[in-house]
Amino acid sequence: MVSCLGPIKLRWVRHENSFAVNNCFIHRVICGKYRSYSPQKGLNMSVRYIYQRQGWPKFTWNIEGIITKVSTIRLQQGRLVGRMLALGFPYADEASLDMVSDNIVKSSAIEGEHLDLSQVRSSVARQLGVEVAGLKESGRYVDGVVAMTLDATQMYDKPLTQDRLFGWHAALFPAPYSSTRRIKVAAWREDKNGPMQVISGVVGKEQVHFEAPPAKCVDSEMQRFLAWFNASGNLEPVIKAGMAHLWFVTIHPFDDGNGRIARAITDMCLAQSEQCSRRFYSLSNQFLNFRNDYYNELEHAQKGTLDISRWLEWFLEMLATAITGAEAKLSHVLLKGEFWHRFRNVPLNARQILVVNRLLDGFDGNLTTLKYSKLVKCSTDTALRDVTELIAFGLVRKKPAGGRSTAYELIMDKRT
Repeated sequence: MVSCLGPIKLRWVRHENSFAVNNCFIHRVICGKYRSYSPQKGLNMSVRYIYQRQGWPKFTWNIEGIITKVSTIRLQQGRLVGRMLALGFPYADEASLDMVSDNIVKSSAIEGEHLDLSQVRSSVARQLGVEVAGLKESGRYVDGVVAMTLDATQMYDKPLTQDRLFGWHAALFPAPYSSTRRIKVAAWREDKNGPMQVISGVVGKEQVHFEAPPAKCVDSEMQRFLAWFNASGNLEPVIKAGMAHLWFVTIHPFDDGNGRIARAITDMCLAQSEQCSRRFYSLSNQFLNFRNDYYNELEHAQKGTLDISRWLEWFLEMLATAITGAEAKLSHVLLKGEFWHRFRNVPLNARQILVVNRLLDGFDGNLTTLKYSKLVKCSTDTALRDVTELIAFGLVRKKPAGGRSTAYELIMDKRT
């Protein structure tokens, strides 16, 4: 069994010297409906991987080198979560909905699988019970990916067990196939077609980046991992997140889906660190932005010693950047929440609330009384009265003259 670096999983391959990705030709054997591939004899397997080292899996790290990053991240987490929750549940739910959906799409994109964001968002909304207008139908596969992710983050305080992981794997693969290849679902891999390897390069010149532990060792390795995961309460949670990610992908316990499940486990650890099931940033988005570095750092750690300082430093850097960028991604939710907080005591009717929310979401064109009346299905006289009240309350104002009809805009600057 073989998996490969980059956006394409190398499971079934054809002989070819190059192929196009994003209009750029690179050298690699590629996936497709072709013959099964097993590693050729003679490949250099002399590299000692981390799981072969004496003392595995007793990881060490330089705490002095990462303590500042850990402290900064914990402060960032508290500030972001506190700010989002202070907006109230409707806005926190909307922000979490957007970020969870983005995280799921980006985690799949790392593996070369492109999900429809609107379908993912609809599935997340339905499974969380969040009311969202215009939900799209989502397929069985999308619902399964969403179910796995939500179970990890919504039930972050529950033990991680073998049965739970098998359930996640079954959710990822509702049919026992990865692409066109039949795989074992909800069970550890067996390596019937050869060892689980991560490779790149053309056939005959393959480079083995990593070979996972033999299948016969997977059950014992996973039992040890799960025992540690559920008993590591004294370990700093963000360090645990990075450590769990590396440990799980090194075992590589499944035929497929290991990367996505590893990232779900990481998100579970981060939810534990915040004691909050709502997610307000996407680490998978950061991994996708630095995908080559992501694979390179994993490979370096898996071929290194039990001192994983370098991996943790890189992981924490990605996490800090993800949190920093979250406020920009959630700016529209923060804007709406802070706007309504300022006007929380203003007595508005349902029509006025609907129109103001449309303006906050980005109204197309200028708002006039005619557009107002069509939007809320009322007379132009009623629309004019509503707008006049909004002006009196200080929510909107007339735009500078420039057209045949008077137009209105929100007053976004804070009142003193």
